[in-house]
Amino acid sequence: MMIETHFIYVDPDYPDGDAIDAAARVLRGGGLVAFATETVYGLGADATDPEAVARIYEAKGRPAFNPLIVHVSGVEMARSCTRHWPPEADALAARFWPGPLTLVLARGESISRAATAGGDTVGIRMPRPRVARALIERTGRPIAAPSANRSTGLSPTLARHVLKDLDGKIDMVLDSGPTGIGLESTVLDLMCWPPRILRPGAIAAEPLSEALGAVVMGPIDADAPTASVPLPSPGRMPVHYAPRTDAVRVEPGRVTSMRWPGRFGLLVFGQPELPPLPAPAVRRDLPGPVEAAAALYAILHDWDDLDLDRIVVVPPPDSPEWAAIRDRLRRATRPG
Repeated sequence: MMIETHFIYVDPDYPDGDAIDAAARVLRGGGLVAFATETVYGLGADATDPEAVARIYEAKGRPAFNPLIVHVSGVEMARSCTRHWPPEADALAARFWPGPLTLVLARGESISRAATAGGDTVGIRMPRPRVARALIERTGRPIAAPSANRSTGLSPTLARHVLKDLDGKIDMVLDSGPTGIGLESTVLDLMCWPPRILRPGAIAAEPLSEALGAVVMGPIDADAPTASVPLPSPGRMPVHYAPRTDAVRVEPGRVTSMRWPGRFGLLVFGQPELPPLPAPAVRRDLPGPVEAAAALYAILHDWDDLDLDRIVVVPPPDSPEWAAIRDRLRRATRPG
């Protein structure tokens, strides 16, 4: 059933109290509100309300084994979401919150099992933007919020990206402009020792290790997900973050030997100048990881609207500063 999706602009630095109050009322009433974090736009629901959380899964078409991240306004709220808040969590929150770091901890009784895909752990983070934190504070409850898009599709970094997938399926969108970082948060599992990164993001292993005084392990490939075994973290689906247009990745050494009929877009990451290639309909070169993270999803959203036959991606070097970009591209494209 289609519903009316209300679209409200909110100043990112001086959010209007009436708009935040209206969105908080929707959330407290079991509704869905899309809002910007520093990473991507999230689709929020009251994390303590199983029926509200179920609406997230329905709106996105998200499989039930894929857990959600719970967003909080401060450390005290985070403590209330977990059975045990270890000193390591205090150290990491003091250094990286608010910010793009999600901590996986033991789920507290207040958090709906629907938000954790039935699992016993919960991912928690404190977003940086004023709008996001004001919304959580006014709601007075932790907010479960995956990216505000169809399941496995492109994450939104602008409010209009949200409407492409979810107009008529959610109650409200708060438009506070573009997100800053552009890639989803780093997810760190504190339920094991040494801790392990489950999803790479803007915060890499080295600063996490420095904060903990212990080596942080990098991500490993998970087994294929099943309905009976929940994923340990969002962002672990084999196909994820994908544009609607067919997208292939081609390593630099093979790019000149490829032949691409039709209209194609060429997206090049962190590579030196490539030899002459067949002329693409559009091309973007993203030399650095920070610029690439901020621009990736927006470019793919725009190119989805161009009716291209294919998107060709030349991935960046396999080095730590590019780990998050390579992770997203591996899930969003197929080998060419």
